[in-house]
Formats: sequence, structure tokens, C-alpha cells
Amino acid sequence: MNDCLFCKIAAGEIPSNKVYEDADVLAFRDINPQAPVHILVIPKAHAADSAAQITAGNSAVVARCFEAIAKVAEAEGLKDGFRVITNSGAAAGQTVPHLHFHILAGCDMSDRLV
Repeated sequence: MNDCLFCKIAAGEIPSNKVYEDADVLAFRDINPQAPVHILVIPKAHAADSAAQITAGNSAVVARCFEAIAKVAEAEGLKDGFRVITNSGAAAGQTVPHLHFHILAGCDMSDRLV
């Protein structure tokens, strides 16, 4: 997608603080962190705008994202735990229409939902 922020980041047109990259997935630090560790994991290809558009035809990229999440968690030393969130739609707080997952960690989140 030509005007998609995350597509531009994946293409290297916009710089990011990368923590992981492979052929299908990119993970980078969020520029507006909501926790001490806040990393975004995106499929490089614009497979879907949100989780609401995941189908049998594009669901393999979700598995690739979760494989990357496990690698990022290991590399970041998130042994005490972490949270993975995806927002689907504006009412859920999604601000970039490109399927993505947030890794949040570095503080105790056991007493709150988000």
C-alpha cells in the first residue's frame, strides 16, 4: 500500500529502531512506548489491515509473526513475562491499518488489562 506507514517502514523508506528482521517479519521499538519494553511486530507485506481481515489465505503470516515474537522475547531477555496485543479497528485503539502486534514488558502488568 502506497500510503501505509508500516509498509514504508518495512521498505526502509522510514527509519526504525529494528530489533528483529527476517524475510517476512520486522520488529522495531515503538516511538510512543506504553511500557518500558514496547516492540511492534509487523508482517512486511500488507497482508491485512487488522486481525479482522485474517483468513485462511493470509493466516500463515500470523504464525510467522508469533515465531518472531518468541525470538524477540528471548533476545530481549523477557524471562519475567510479556504481553502481546493486537488492536482491530479504531474503537479498539488501532492507529495504523496494517496488521501488527505489540510486545509489552518491563513492568508488572498483572493487575491491569492493558
